[in-house]
Order: sequence, then structure tokens, then C-alpha cells
Amino acid sequence: MESKDDFQKKYKAQLDEWEAQIKQLRVKAEKAGVEAQEKYSEQIEELKSLHAKARTRMNAMRDAQDDAWDDLKKGADAAWDDISAALEKARKRFA
Repeated sequence: MESKDDFQKKYKAQLDEWEAQIKQLRVKAEKAGVEAQEKYSEQIEELKSLHAKARTRMNAMRDAQDDAWDDLKKGADAAWDDISAALEKARKRFA
């Protein structure tokens, strides 16, 4: 089982990667036509919201006591899955 510190480092690195991917999608959206920009903007806003929730979970994990750690990790795993799926969906639409 990975340690709390290892998990947090991995989670932070992934958050940074997602942030970079969201920025790349934003650039593609800006280059798209007006109608496509509206659709992409909605998706990007959803991704930004999911990213913010994931970062909030990471901050809560950092401050959590050991007894709350397992519950917070489960929530973080769920957030991880949500944003991963949303980014994959967005990448396919932007392709």
C-alpha cells in the first residue's frame, strides 16, 4: 500500500498534468470556430471545476489525520476517475 506522502506527491503531479492538458484544450478551443468555441468552453469550464474539486480534496488529504485518511483517499480516487474520464472525452471531441 502506498504511503500518504507518496500518494499526495503522485496526486499533485497528476493535478499539474491535468492543468496543462486543460490549457492545451483551451488553446485549441480558441482556434476553433465560434460555434465550436461555445461547446468547447462548456467542456473546459466543467474540466476546470473538476480540477478545482480534485485540488480541494488533495488539500484536505494533506491536512487529514490518519484516521480520516482512508475516507479522503477514496474520495480522491473518485475525483481522479471523474476528471480522467472528462479529459479523455474532451480530447476525443477536440481531435
